[in-house]
Amino acid sequence: MAIEQTFSIIKPDATRRNITGKINAIIEATGLRIVAQKRIHMTLAQAQQFYAVHRERPFFGELTEFMASAPVVVQVLQGENAVAKYREVMGATNPANAAPGTIRKECALSVGENSVHGSDSLDNAKIEIAHFFGGIEIVG
Repeated sequence: MAIEQTFSIIKPDATRRNITGKINAIIEATGLRIVAQKRIHMTLAQAQQFYAVHRERPFFGELTEFMASAPVVVQVLQGENAVAKYREVMGATNPANAAPGTIRKECALSVGENSVHGSDSLDNAKIEIAHFFGGIEIVG
């Protein structure tokens, strides 16, 4: 198994409810390490740039406005097969379909306010980490 890094965002619905620590505890209980973390408030332009891949999707405007509506916590997670492991820990996008113990089952309010984002591939993890932590060497 390979040690990897992946990217995570704790979204505005979670930061508004002050449950960053609860989400971090779920992440750490799985064996993933939080090796970098910072709280930021994305502008609408930053959210639009980050989610540009979804620009043509009907939910793009709602998503980017939501992501710019309050602070978020961006993170680099590290561990064995971190991308796949974190996707499992996040749970299904729709919290009603998420497995018990996953972040979205335990913390999400709805499909739109699902508390976390995680990279969907190792390549995208590298791009997303560079987007928010570019120029910083992140060692675990």
